[in-house]
Amino acid sequence: MRPKILLFDIETAPILSYTWGLWDQTVGLNQVHTDWSVLSWAAKWLDEKPVMYQDVRKRRNKNDDKQLIKGIWKLLDSADIVITQNGKAFDSKKLNARFIQHGFKPPKPYQHIDTLKLAKKHFGFTSNKLAYMTEKLCTKYKKLEHKQFPGFDLWKECLAGNLKAWKEMELYNKHDVLALEELYKKLIVWDSSVNLGVYTANTVKQCTCGSTHFQRRGFAYTAQGKYQQYQCQRCMAYSRGRKNLCSK
Repeated sequence: MRPKILLFDIETAPILSYTWGLWDQTVGLNQVHTDWSVLSWAAKWLDEKPVMYQDVRKRRNKNDDKQLIKGIWKLLDSADIVITQNGKAFDSKKLNARFIQHGFKPPKPYQHIDTLKLAKKHFGFTSNKLAYMTEKLCTKYKKLEHKQFPGFDLWKECLAGNLKAWKEMELYNKHDVLALEELYKKLIVWDSSVNLGVYTANTVKQCTCGSTHFQRRGFAYTAQGKYQQYQCQRCMAYSRGRKNLCSK
């Protein structure tokens, strides 16, 4: 049995505040008119087709995100591993802030794989943004541009209740998750920090791509010993066995 691996992405409402200018402005708490909240989320289980989505378009108060937060909390609480783009610094912390404000307990602990961290760890791309990396690496899904409501207009129109803007937000949010999934599969081949085998009830070796088909490819050596080295026959990633082949 494979671990439950969830990919997700959130979109948040901006903080609305009073200011006296466009440049070099420090906004005090008493200048905040409306605090931020979660507008929408999209998520999917790795290698499964449905993309789940929830937003606040039908709420009179677009900052009332409690039911939306409940939905993503349930998914995180059932996940073994989550995959995000910049989620360690943004998405997870933002959700945690809303969880505690709405009275939710922490979801079940999960392992977090951040594609931004993978990119910084293993590569020297010109940019580690989702738009850049999917443009360079992905063939099926690339990050979308919201052309009908460019830039900040999409968020402004969603908050104003524009249903066409909400449809574009849904497409934009869902597509980010599909692009993230394709990007993850490109990057994870270069990383050995996740061992899916520990989640299985048997001793079958499993690659991060989900494959169980390996070929022996020499040995891996560490300061502690010598280990059988394997190469996945689907994604060609390398891994090593657990048994130290050196005698005591």
